[in-house]
Amino acid sequence: MTDTFDTMFATSPVMAILRGYTPERSVELARLAWSLGISSVEVPIQNERALEALRAVVRAAEPGGHAVGAGTVISLAHVRDAKQAGASFTVAPGLDPAVIEAALEAGLAPLPGVASGTDIQLAKSLGLTWVKAFPASVLGVDWFSAMRGPFPEVRIVATGGISAANAPEYLGAGADVVAVGSALEDEAQLPLLSALGASAATR
Repeated sequence: MTDTFDTMFATSPVMAILRGYTPERSVELARLAWSLGISSVEVPIQNERALEALRAVVRAAEPGGHAVGAGTVISLAHVRDAKQAGASFTVAPGLDPAVIEAALEAGLAPLPGVASGTDIQLAKSLGLTWVKAFPASVLGVDWFSAMRGPFPEVRIVATGGISAANAPEYLGAGADVVAVGSALEDEAQLPLLSALGASAATR
């Protein structure tokens, strides 16, 4: 499962989050992300409409071989929904060993949320090397620098309050990947998001 995220983020340290959009708009924004070199897309699945959006994005991603994940996966039912919708990975705001185990059994790479050294240590004990730091803007840039000391081998996706403007700060402080949402709807941020992809070659 580690290989899934290693491959996903090899070409760009950015993941797009498409929360709360119609299926049609989700596909539009996913295609925009792919055109910017952002190959990884997450669609949170809080309700049936969101599941429709996930299924639509999965279908749109197939020709290009892009990775599409299900977000806000916080129950065993969500894991089943994500699998049935065709997601290749799951993302959660927190760390639930039962949900992680279910995702692994379903063949889905889990990306659990962490906010402390204790969380990261637990993720490691479950065999995970990729985690999601959430909410990144509340944890602050210094948190990422601090976590690098005791956990140099853990790969971290910074999520929550990330924009094209502050993304370089988080990447520079120790985040391996940044996840952006509303930034995709801000035309002023699009060139900056595209430029972030170039940093993958030097990371």
